[in-house]
Amino acid sequence: MAGHTENSIIVDAPFDLVWEMTNDLENWPDLFSEYASVEVLSREGDTTTFRLTMHPDDNGKVWSWVSERTPDRARRTVRARRVETGPFAHMDILWEYEQLPDGVRMNWTQDFAMKPDAPVDDAWMTDNINRNSRTQMALIRDRIEQAAGERRGTASVTSG
Repeated sequence: MAGHTENSIIVDAPFDLVWEMTNDLENWPDLFSEYASVEVLSREGDTTTFRLTMHPDDNGKVWSWVSERTPDRARRTVRARRVETGPFAHMDILWEYEQLPDGVRMNWTQDFAMKPDAPVDDAWMTDNINRNSRTQMALIRDRIEQAAGERRGTASVTSG
């Protein structure tokens, strides 16, 4: 058995802003509540290799891993995978963006499998990722919508 999650949320903001903010890796610690730091290791073409470090968990453990991420603006997708897999046999992530009348639907699909010696199984991690993705997506939506509101406010002040 392998793990699979799919979560989506609609962000009431312009596509360009949603794309820009969610693909600005260096600012992920300000966008996600779970990340303490992002270190860009290399950029080759559209692909960025980077280290993500989380805030300490309830037991004080700090999780960190290297991933690579390739955005494709023309297709409105981003493909990512863990390079340092840690407890995962593999972890592949697809972000999809769709313009809708009421905003931008952001969809995250994660396909993964836990290693046999991992401390948790695929089912546990599926539940964990689903719960955490929903929390992070709502936070990201709120932060992007706030930025959109601030930009609209600035635009109306400067155009008036």
